[in-house]
Amino acid sequence: MEFAIAIILSLDEVEGRGVLKNQLLRSATSIGANIREAQYASSRADFVLKLKIALKESNESEYWLELMERTHILASEKAETLLKACRHIRYMLVRSVNTAKANGRSN
Repeated sequence: MEFAIAIILSLDEVEGRGVLKNQLLRSATSIGANIREAQYASSRADFVLKLKIALKESNESEYWLELMERTHILASEKAETLLKACRHIRYMLVRSVNTAKANGRSN
């Protein structure tokens, strides 16, 4: 949720480029929503699926952040801070998916 809040607040500072802002907003806020859904998954497979969706959304968010930084829509310093957070989330999601899959095989 903290990442989504940081994105929302950062995009409030950006003028114009509504389509790009909306794409980033959708993907970035979807990460936390899918992680939250995973907490109440109906099965291990459902849990892994929700985390994989969050992982895809984090990858998409990284793309939009890089694009907005390279086109100077988002200040480089702000973009780098958000990219660092996004990459950290992605790293944690990859590890979580791998752990959940490995634990599922042992059952």
